[in-house]
Amino acid sequence: MSPGLIRALLITDPLIILATVILGSINLAVSFFDHGGRKQVAIARFWSKVLIRIAGVKLEVQGLEKVDPQGSYVFVSNHVSYMDTPIVLGHIPVQFRFLAKKSLFSVPFLGYHLKRAGHLAVPRGNPRQALKTMAEAGRVIRERGISVLIFPEGGRSLDGLKPFKEGAAYIAINAGVPVVPVGLEGTLKVLPMHSLNVRPGRVVMRIGDPIPTGNLTLKDRGKLTMEMHGRVADLLGETAAATAKS
Repeated sequence: MSPGLIRALLITDPLIILATVILGSINLAVSFFDHGGRKQVAIARFWSKVLIRIAGVKLEVQGLEKVDPQGSYVFVSNHVSYMDTPIVLGHIPVQFRFLAKKSLFSVPFLGYHLKRAGHLAVPRGNPRQALKTMAEAGRVIRERGISVLIFPEGGRSLDGLKPFKEGAAYIAINAGVPVVPVGLEGTLKVLPMHSLNVRPGRVVMRIGDPIPTGNLTLKDRGKLTMEMHGRVADLLGETAAATAKS
């Protein structure tokens, strides 16, 4: 057994579980008074930063100045690890809500928290209901001035960037908000797929230029999806090159 795995089993993982239980309980209690969800997002962001610190992650964020903390966006990112969400949530200071698998809303404690915080359930295998959810997401973003994070590959990928699904483009155009491409590098080493053991490591998050959608219609969603994919791919290539040189 490697020293890294021993450290994860004896120190890192128990501390992460403890922090999650404590802050999750606080967040749930706050949800009864925080109907807009803003305090819940602040606690979730703090949890993300605690998790990253416990894990020993050295994070470099590039391009944060391109994001207005008061703005509304659809963030699209590559997805290789469950660590991706805490990285983005903890270090992009906007009012995030998430589109999560509907099955997660049935998980005890977690599902109740997701509902209380105003996150949206996306049904899989039901295209008509999924379309209604995307339309609702667009309305919520537009009316409440919030942002969403979407992994448009539809799941985690180990073999390069997969084609993007059109849901993120649909939501952004429907809401009339910019799309912000995000490239994440290094999260797979911190939390590998099919593993629950968090490890130290270096992560780079690069934020690209926002893509405006104000003049687009839903007929343009295919073209926008292709542009989003190209922008994220470029960010990953640049990040990989920068990491190799360092």
